[in-house]
Amino acid sequence: MAEYTKWVACWGNATSIREQTELRYTKDITLRYPVRMCFGGDRLRFHFSNLTGTEPVSFQASCAYCISDHLINEESSKPITVNGSDLITIDPGQETVSDEMEYDVTAGTEICVSMYLGDFTQMNAGVLITGPMTRGYYSYGNQMEEKELPLDLTRHTNWIYFLNTVDIRTEEKNHALVCFGDSITAQDWPDDLMIRAWDNGFHDVSIIRRAVSGTRILREYSCITYAAYGIKGETRFPQEMNVAGCDTVLIQHGINDIIHPVGTDVNPWRPWSDLPTAEQMAEGYTKYYIEYARKLGLKVYGGTLIPIKGWRTYEPFREDLKNEFNDWLRTTDLLDGCVDFDKAVRDPKDPAAFLKEYDSGDHLHPSKKGYQAMADAVPEELLR
Repeated sequence: MAEYTKWVACWGNATSIREQTELRYTKDITLRYPVRMCFGGDRLRFHFSNLTGTEPVSFQASCAYCISDHLINEESSKPITVNGSDLITIDPGQETVSDEMEYDVTAGTEICVSMYLGDFTQMNAGVLITGPMTRGYYSYGNQMEEKELPLDLTRHTNWIYFLNTVDIRTEEKNHALVCFGDSITAQDWPDDLMIRAWDNGFHDVSIIRRAVSGTRILREYSCITYAAYGIKGETRFPQEMNVAGCDTVLIQHGINDIIHPVGTDVNPWRPWSDLPTAEQMAEGYTKYYIEYARKLGLKVYGGTLIPIKGWRTYEPFREDLKNEFNDWLRTTDLLDGCVDFDKAVRDPKDPAAFLKEYDSGDHLHPSKKGYQAMADAVPEELLR
C-alpha cells in the first residue's frame, strides 16, 4: 500500500491582471474547473489568489469527483474551507491556502473544483490559458453542487479565476516541474508535455504552468491600457515559484522584451529605451530567475526563444538580439541545460521563421503542431 507523506503541486497556473481598461464584475455565477490528478493521494489543499485584484473577493468552493467533462458525482462533493469557514475571502493583493481536505484520489482521474460567486465580485485576478488538458465553465446561478451544469445557462471559458494551485499529499517519489513563461507557455505545449509524460510512463511528475501573456523579464507597463500584459519577471518569479514538491523549473521567457518597444512616436507606452541588450536580458534572467531558483534548491533549464519573422514588429535587429540571447542560453554554464525550442520549430531553410506547419499564422505563436514539437523537444531528464 502506498504511503502518502509528501505534498506536491498536481495542477497550477499563474495569476495575473484580467483587464483594467474596463473593470469587470459578476454576481450569482458558478465557475467549474476540471483538474486532472496525475498522482494518487489521500489529502488535498487548494491555493486561491486575488493577487491582482483591487477589492476583496468572497466565494464558496467545493471539490468533487468528475464523471466526465464538467459532470460531477454530487455525492462525492466536499466543501473547501479556509480557517474552518466555507466562505473564502481574499483581500486585494493576497493569496490564501485552504484547510487540508481528506480526499482519496487515484492517479489519472479528474476532480472538479466549483466556486460560487454570490455577490458582486471583481473579476480581476485570473489567467487565460489553452491546451488539450485545459477547460473551464461558468454557469448562471448557484450550480456548485449540481451534477450537471445546465446547458442553457453554461458556457466554456479559458479564463481561470482565483484558483491558482491544487496540492496533493502523495508518495515521496513524486515531484513537480514548473514551466515558466509568457503567452507561448500560456498556450498548449505544457499540456502536451503533460500528456507525453503520462503516455510514456513518467507518472511521478506533474507539469505546473506559470505563464502570463505579454510579460517581460525587465519591464512592465504602468498604464491601464496594457495592464493585462502582467507583472515583470523580477516580481512574478518569487510569487509563482511557491510550488510544493518542485525540483526543476524550465523557463521560456524574454521575447516580449524584444518585440514590444516601438518608440514613443508610435506608442507612448513603448519607448525605445525599453529595448534591452542581450547582456541586460542575460543579467536579468540570471538575477531574477537562476539565482532565486538556486536559493530554493532547484534545477534550472532555459528554453530558447522561438521564431518571430513576419510578426508585426519584426525587424532584423530584433532577430539579431533574439539570436544573441539564444546563444547565451545555449552556452551558459549557469543553467543545468537548455531546451532548444527554436531549433525544434524553425524552418531549416529560413531559420528566422517557423516551419510553415508550425506557425499559427501570426508568426509569433506556434500552431498546435508547433506546440507539440515544443513538448517533444523537452528531454526526458526533466521528467525523471
